[in-house]
Amino acid sequence: MSEGAGGKGDRGRFGRWAEDLAASYLRAHGYRVLARNLRTAEGELDIVACKGEVLAFVEVRARRGRAGGSAAESIGPRKRARLLRAAAAYLQEAGSSLQPRIDVLLIELSPGGRLLRLEHIEGAIEA
Repeated sequence: MSEGAGGKGDRGRFGRWAEDLAASYLRAHGYRVLARNLRTAEGELDIVACKGEVLAFVEVRARRGRAGGSAAESIGPRKRARLLRAAAAYLQEAGSSLQPRIDVLLIELSPGGRLLRLEHIEGAIEA
């Protein structure tokens, strides 16, 4: 597993900003961030964090405006399957006695850049 380099250009900066916001939000809510942009053999995990007995694999979804649909709508069946495979690969390689869970953190901004919504959905994706 290795930490990814992130994207390039405006989209990459926006993605990094959204992941920074998500990590700050998680820390403020009692999570310890263990890794960001973690690559496994099966795909990338945006954030791996723990709180109490839970190991959360957090997918960060951010959108500016709603022209392309909401952040929640951007997680289709293929994305769900990839997240499940990446989390399983992490657990197989790293092992953990914590209860695994896949969360989604949704960030929606107005077209002008104002934060409209930040929602943490615990256990959003189930096996």
